Amino acid sequence: MKKAYIFPGQGSQFPGMGKELYDSSDEAKKLFASANEILGFDISDIMFNGTAEALKQTKVTQPSIFLHSVILAKVTEDFEPDMVAGHSLGELSALVGNGALSFEDGLKLVSKRAMAMQKACEINPSGMAAILGLDDEVVEKICAEIDEIVVPANYNCPGQLVISGSNKGIEIACERLKEAGAKRALPLPVGGAFHSPLMEPARMELAEAIKETQFNQPICPVYQNVNALPSTDTEEIKENLIAQLTAPVRWSQLVQKMVSDNGTVFIECGPGKVLQGLVKKIYREVEVEGV
Repeated sequence: MKKAYIFPGQGSQFPGMGKELYDSSDEAKKLFASANEILGFDISDIMFNGTAEALKQTKVTQPSIFLHSVILAKVTEDFEPDMVAGHSLGELSALVGNGALSFEDGLKLVSKRAMAMQKACEINPSGMAAILGLDDEVVEKICAEIDEIVVPANYNCPGQLVISGSNKGIEIACERLKEAGAKRALPLPVGGAFHSPLMEPARMELAEAIKETQFNQPICPVYQNVNALPSTDTEEIKENLIAQLTAPVRWSQLVQKMVSDNGTVFIECGPGKVLQGLVKKIYREVEVEGV
């Protein structure tokens, strides 16, 4: 029986997140204090006491989810993963979870990632939309036929694929996908076209930071977003992490691969239960739980 620890991405934040952790653990208190120092502002105060609107700020959202996930892993006594994975941003949390990155380096990379993505969003006004009730192949084909940048971005589970691209591309794609029989084609309240070619400026910026960061030999494989395959090779992990910003998140394929590699218990480590729900839709027979 293998334990698969999975770490959530953007959208899982909520007001008050991490407060319970802080109150119940001296180690958590130290890590939150360290995070405030590294980031140069009091992120713990925003997490514990801020509004939902305050948590939506780019410089806050991604580090908040990372901190909640990683500190939870660090204070959990029986945290012993056989395999790890994270959805988008969550891949960096997973890499701290399996020892490939230190807490400090992971947080610095998350902060740089958030800022680089924000800048890329400002260069190209763009967005994302959730497409429900169509086969992946149909969505891929329709996106490929549109003369605008619009691509599959998140393969979340069967019948749920998020697309990403220019505002015009998203608008045309949503119309055509509805005509093709999509149950819903719903624009998402996000700042830009994540996991699309429009994130190229952010990919280039993050590549420099990742190349300069020390990666250690992990204690177990990380199943990566870009190819849905396990890796313990630090150079390969780095390359895939850089490619992730402009490539789709192959979450559905990744979970299937973890199951075929004997992952039997999926434990979501971080805020919310989004990934537990997706795993159950991908593979009904496995056990899912939160930390």
